This record gives sequence, C-alpha cells and structure tokens, in this order.
Amino acid sequence: MVLLVVNDGWPMSRVADRFQCAYGTVRKWVTRYRAGEPLVDRSSRPRTSPNRTPTRLERRIIGLRVNRRWGPHRIAYHLGVARSTVGRVLARYGVPLLRHVDKTTGLPVRKPKVHRYEAAAPGELVHVDIKKQGRIPDGGGHRALGRVKGNRHNKRRGLGYSFVHHAVDDHTRIAYSEHLNDERKDTAAGFWDRARAYFASLGVTVTAVMTDNGSCYRSKAFAHALGDGVKHRRTRPYRTQTNGKVERFNRTLEDEWAYARAYTSEAERLAEYPRWLHHYNHHRPHTAIGGLTPMQRLHNVTGNNS
Repeated sequence: MVLLVVNDGWPMSRVADRFQCAYGTVRKWVTRYRAGEPLVDRSSRPRTSPNRTPTRLERRIIGLRVNRRWGPHRIAYHLGVARSTVGRVLARYGVPLLRHVDKTTGLPVRKPKVHRYEAAAPGELVHVDIKKQGRIPDGGGHRALGRVKGNRHNKRRGLGYSFVHHAVDDHTRIAYSEHLNDERKDTAAGFWDRARAYFASLGVTVTAVMTDNGSCYRSKAFAHALGDGVKHRRTRPYRTQTNGKVERFNRTLEDEWAYARAYTSEAERLAEYPRWLHHYNHHRPHTAIGGLTPMQRLHNVTGNNS
C-alpha cells in the first residue's frame, strides 16, 4: 500500500479503492512511513488524559486498600468518589480482590457459599456478644514497643482483660456497647437492661435476642433480664456465621479502633471508643445496607430513601 503511493506515484484514493479500505487508512500509513516511524499497530490510548484520576487520589485509594483493607464501596464513601473510579484504579494497579486473599497469610483462599439473612424491621432480632480484649499497659504494649523473642511479651507487665459487651440490631446494624470487668451472669444481665433502654430511647422495641451458648447467657439472671416478651435464640455450637452481624462488628472494632494505631495506654484507647462508636452508628456507611449508616436506616424503615 505504502510503496504504491511513494514509489509508483498512485493517488491515495486509487490505492484505497485497490485495497478496499478507507482513504484515511492509506494516508495514516503513508504519513508514518514518510516520518520514519515503524509500520506496526500501536495503542489507541491518547497521549494525554486530562480527566484521568489524579495521582494523589490514586495513592490514597491504594493506601486505604493496603493499610485498612477496605473494599471499593467503603473507599468510595470515604473519599467521595464513584465506586467505578475506585474499581478502575485498583484494577489498573493489579490489586487483588479481598475475597481472593486471606487476611493474615495473604494467600489465595476458597470460601464456602454464604447464606445471608436479615430481620425485616428494627428490634426484630438483636445480636448480643462479648469480646475479650487485653488491656494495654502504660507506655504501650507489644504493638508499640515490639516483642523480644518469638511470641514473648516485651517484659511490660500486663493489666489483664476487659470485656466489651455488644448489642447489635440485625436490621439497622445499630450497636450499643460497654466495657465491663467480667462476663458473669449478673454483668451480662445488667448490660442487657441498659441496652434495651438504649434501643427503647430510639423507638425500637426488641422482640428477640440471639446469643451464643456462654454460661452467662444460660443463667436465670439473664433470662429474667430478657423478660417474657423477648424470645431468646441461641447459635449452634461453633457456628459463628449464625450471629455474623455481631461477629462482623467485632472485626470492624478491631480494625478501626482497637488496633487501628499504637496506643500508649488503655486509658487512651478507652477515651477514643465513644467517638468511634458514635462514628460507627451515625457516620460510617455500610455496604450491606445500601451505603446507609445505621441511624439512617433506622429512620428509613419504609425504604423510600435508600
């Protein structure tokens, strides 16, 4: 095609008719030949992309994914960008999907099919659980100061454990939580009395509670605290998927509060908890409920604004 034009002097229109192609195609290849460029196909990507996501924003997206292990929806909510934009950035840099990578080892995993359920209205089911958590000694624990040999502590004397009692509504994901000194029956019963009062202050009437099979939840004190109008459901042994709402809250609590940074004392970490819990209930969007916050879903029980 090029030689007919350059050496034999054929008009480009005649060459285009000869090879049954567009006139512009002949002109493109002749122009490249005369400019000394290689006659090979090249990418149609433009040399400049003024509307491409800024590099600084791309770095923030990758940083949130690597450091906090957030999904595209959560990153999009946090940065105020489109979910598709976050997805393109992650794909551009070859970041693997979270479900394809184990949280601790980083190796590929295969997970069984998940069967999801959700209560139809607020208060229809509340998940209650206890998270046992080691207290941080003054000056910082091993996350701040490191360990010495293997799994041995860094010689600082520990302060024992605190017990974080949770009550999470199945429909809205609203959470009520307290740090208490033990997980005994009277402590669990008192916590439920205060949790029920909290939900009542929001206009939510609790009709069912789900717990594991811990001794405090099998006690008469806890049954008395529930009362006659609340049905008590229990999970199957070793089936944490059954009360997955509160288990997911425990994981979120660890990632975004308990181990989000290196605290220098237990008092410093506890002082941060009320602010984080308020953020969780009022400002943190949940992908499982259409990007709404728990309080937004509570005030949108008809679903008209979702």
